[in-house]
Amino acid sequence: MKEEFLKRVEEEAGRAAIELLDATKLSKGDILVVGCSSSEVTGERIGTASSLETAQAVFEGIYKAALERGIFLAAQCCEHLNRALIIEKELAVRERLPIVNVVPQPKAGGSFGTTAYSRFQQPVAVEHIKAQAGMDIGDTLIGMHLQDVAVPVRIEIKQIGQAHLVCARTRGKFIGGARAVYDENLL
Repeated sequence: MKEEFLKRVEEEAGRAAIELLDATKLSKGDILVVGCSSSEVTGERIGTASSLETAQAVFEGIYKAALERGIFLAAQCCEHLNRALIIEKELAVRERLPIVNVVPQPKAGGSFGTTAYSRFQQPVAVEHIKAQAGMDIGDTLIGMHLQDVAVPVRIEIKQIGQAHLVCARTRGKFIGGARAVYDENLL
């Protein structure tokens, strides 16, 4: 991979993460789920050209922004691992999430999940999570790992490398019907 390309995608990923975190109302300890197709970032079709170097660059940009704000990063693996997630053990314990036994590989879990597993202090895999925000890089379908009501977040950055970028935040459900009053701070 060309060094210039890797620096560019790391910068794009970091800027996108900062923009998303600025636009959301996440608190320290909240969860940002990220799905990333390194194939799509390099301009190839998802699942066809996994690139560890590309995933590492994207991961570094996002992880730095998350760490600076005290946000937990959940790295979604690919469909070969049923979109399991790599997270810090501390988060799994806090959320009482059952840990599953798998170590992602570039072609069985994806390069992004593999990178997270190598970079986290105490990485573990879990099958499900309910994150407060998410980044979908390359149409990896992260919706199953967001809280129930996801809201699109439009940011300036529309792609990372050649991959389409979609961002989301979540909000609490509106319940109670026409006479209900809602807390504006929770929107």
